[in-house]
Amino acid sequence: MIPLSCRVSIISELDDIDALVGLYRGRVLRYVMLSVGDQDLAETITQDCFLKAYNGRASFRGDCAVSTWLFTIANNLIRDHLRTKKFQFWRKAKATAIDATEMASFLPNGETSPETRILASERAEQVKVAMEKLSVNQRRMFILRFLEEMDLAEIAQATGMPVNTVKTHLHRAVTSIRKELGGTR
Repeated sequence: MIPLSCRVSIISELDDIDALVGLYRGRVLRYVMLSVGDQDLAETITQDCFLKAYNGRASFRGDCAVSTWLFTIANNLIRDHLRTKKFQFWRKAKATAIDATEMASFLPNGETSPETRILASERAEQVKVAMEKLSVNQRRMFILRFLEEMDLAEIAQATGMPVNTVKTHLHRAVTSIRKELGGTR
């Protein structure tokens, strides 16, 4: 458990909704977008996530990072979306996938040659297409591990799954994507 002085600091951080959104919105939105595949729905879920976090800030126990807590809330909202018919319209009107220019934001922007950037962009597109073929849980584990760079314990805490279940979904996701990409690393 976090000492009371640190907990008070974290709670006051949660009181500043603008700072909280400014700091974590991009990561949460990216995770939700890649999980649900629809930009409008992702925006709605992300907004709901921060609203729930703000309204429930007093219940934050401080036993995990704020980002892990936000991903837990986002995960629960995604799970609710999949369970209920509340967002049936969004499922039927699934938006187009992320375009290559958005995927380029995940690529290094150093002094690389145009050819290297094109190859990296093509590879990112191949990974994105392969991710779309994964199950929802496999895709979520893959995103949290490789895009959000969370460790297995954080993913387990954020998803509410045992670490071994996270490992299983992650292993299946990586195996599937490697197979889809032709067995290359």
